[in-house]
Amino acid sequence: MGKILAICISERKGTEKKEIPSAVLKPDWGIVGDAHAGRWHRQVSLLSVEKIEDFRAKGAEVDFGAFGENLVVEGFDLRSIPVGTKIRAGDAILEVTQIGKECHSHCNIFHKMGDCIMPREGVFAKVIQGGEIARGTEAEILPLEKDRPFTAAVITLSDQGAAGKREDKSGPLIREILTGRGYDVIETLLLPDGQKALERQLCRLADQRQVNLIFTTGGTGFSERDVTPEATLAVCDRMVNGIAEAIRNYSLGITGRAMLSRAVSGIRKKTLIVNLPGSPKAVRESLEYVLPHLGHGLGILRGTEGECAASHHE
Repeated sequence: MGKILAICISERKGTEKKEIPSAVLKPDWGIVGDAHAGRWHRQVSLLSVEKIEDFRAKGAEVDFGAFGENLVVEGFDLRSIPVGTKIRAGDAILEVTQIGKECHSHCNIFHKMGDCIMPREGVFAKVIQGGEIARGTEAEILPLEKDRPFTAAVITLSDQGAAGKREDKSGPLIREILTGRGYDVIETLLLPDGQKALERQLCRLADQRQVNLIFTTGGTGFSERDVTPEATLAVCDRMVNGIAEAIRNYSLGITGRAMLSRAVSGIRKKTLIVNLPGSPKAVRESLEYVLPHLGHGLGILRGTEGECAASHHE
């Protein structure tokens, strides 16, 4: 058990938040009156008081809310809990959606101290069940649901698509097929071909959002701009060559051009990343073949299945 030590809000994003004695948490919105509330995945931000105290010990004079956090909590290490964890605070329930964040423009604290804890220690959540909270409200971490759906993200790589000159048909198709299989598709992105931007998004989705499965589509051919495999190789800790090889072997039974695919597949932390072809026809064929076999591996990665368990999606 823990408790809420402070509730902080601001009227504008990018500013320090100020303490208030109590607040209303609105489902799928956030804290009523806070600038960060809305229909997105970072509705409420949380920070452990222990991390704030450690920062103060370095000589920083910071009030609660100075890092942009909504809730200051005591009693558990927020940074160590996985995405998908639910936190009960009074009658309200929050679901953790992201760990840490990218800092695009350094705050006043960073400029003064040369450091800021929010990008690496901050936790973000959405409101699942509403309620009123106040200073001293008890909070607890609820057990993770083992049968929760796998989360997925889809990234389309296309210069023409990103420029608005060509409709992305493969990305929406992947989302449709995954949703039909019971996956929770939490993000879809359309990026121009290129390595660095793709690497950043793969790292963000794996490290901060802790998505179970990422499919890319496009960028696996012979063009100089086709560098999806290189980006995937750069961010993966371990490779899963069998998946890419299986897709190629299956596709060779349909077209000899499948031998020209340079697609790879691998693991970053607990996220499986799989490169798919760019065409909608090839995407559908590849997914129909490979999806029934991925659930078991994904369950092992997130720790909800043993080596011999049956797959959720078989």
